[in-house]
Amino acid sequence: MTKFKTRIHQSSKDSRIILANDYDISNEKLVLQTIKNIKTLHKYLCGIKLNFHLLLPLGKKDIIRINKTAHQYGLQTIADIKLNDIGNTNLVTTKTLWDFGFDAVIVNPIMGPESLKKIVTAAHKQDKGVITLCHMSAPEAKMSYDMNVKLSKNSKTVSLYQLFLNWSISNKADGIIVGATFPKIISDCKKITGKKLDIYSPGIGTQGGDAKQAIANGCDFLIVGRTILNSKDPVYTAKQLLGTGI
Repeated sequence: MTKFKTRIHQSSKDSRIILANDYDISNEKLVLQTIKNIKTLHKYLCGIKLNFHLLLPLGKKDIIRINKTAHQYGLQTIADIKLNDIGNTNLVTTKTLWDFGFDAVIVNPIMGPESLKKIVTAAHKQDKGVITLCHMSAPEAKMSYDMNVKLSKNSKTVSLYQLFLNWSISNKADGIIVGATFPKIISDCKKITGKKLDIYSPGIGTQGGDAKQAIANGCDFLIVGRTILNSKDPVYTAKQLLGTGI
């Protein structure tokens, strides 16, 4: 099997959109609707992301079915659980996700660089990917991710997102999450990362992020959910996003 980073780039030859399949859990037809989305929208996507709140009510059989369907249509699948526990718990969790058929996981590096390194090392042995939170898209994210931190008396004061970025690079993560609602931070991160890792940007449309602006500032992949899912014509909306030059 090829590496996750290679696979996601191969899948993105025609589109850099990852569908955030973030439905309300009250949706009784969650599995069927998700599979329908894959079959209907796959031409305009390179991947699909399933959030933690959707995975909890689903059984192993349903999750495997969704992942197999996505793979049949050439899409990569990402488990967005923002993993941030101790080393052994992280490894047990990711092993379960890989058994379910996921290609990558989103983690929270607040757990520290050593725990992050263990996750990445173990994932890469299985040709799986690790994407770290760097600066989320929600407006309130600025309060925490822009917070200045100092690890020791002699260390330089940096923003929390800059610390997460440095850890992601040094531990060879496959990508970082930077909200499309913060284009300048996308640009700042891209200047540092170059081609070392990819930038995944959520927050398009509903939260105010602009697809074209995010791409222009260095975003590699757009994570789009409600803008497509809640559209009267999801296919048309996906096509419109592709028309922005992504």
